[in-house]
Amino acid sequence: MNVSATNPSDRLTREIIGAAIEVHKNLGPGLLESIYEEALCYELELRGLNCSRQVSIDVIYKDRVIKGQRIDLIVEGEVIIEIKSVSRLPDVAMAQVLSYLKATGLKRGLIINFGEKRLVDGVKRISN
Repeated sequence: MNVSATNPSDRLTREIIGAAIEVHKNLGPGLLESIYEEALCYELELRGLNCSRQVSIDVIYKDRVIKGQRIDLIVEGEVIIEIKSVSRLPDVAMAQVLSYLKATGLKRGLIINFGEKRLVDGVKRISN
């Protein structure tokens, strides 16, 4: 899906990626996901963006609500962020974010893998 550069959601994802690059530049790879999560939230706050951490969502299975899913971050109530800190992104990460988008009704997600030497290599945009 191509998104126009004037689309506000695209500007938001670019701002989030810029914040993640700043965190990675300062901390480097190799730390726990929870450290990157906290640092990224702080960097987003410094940029005037609202960030919700560890957001609980319910999964519906045959009309039954199953609790236990948590989204790492939701920025401005619009973009889901899944934070990883691994040498190789697991294939299931994409499916995970797609399920979060479906459960929340949101349209955009980012997987940010702080385990990469160059963070730009660890960013995946996902649209639903």
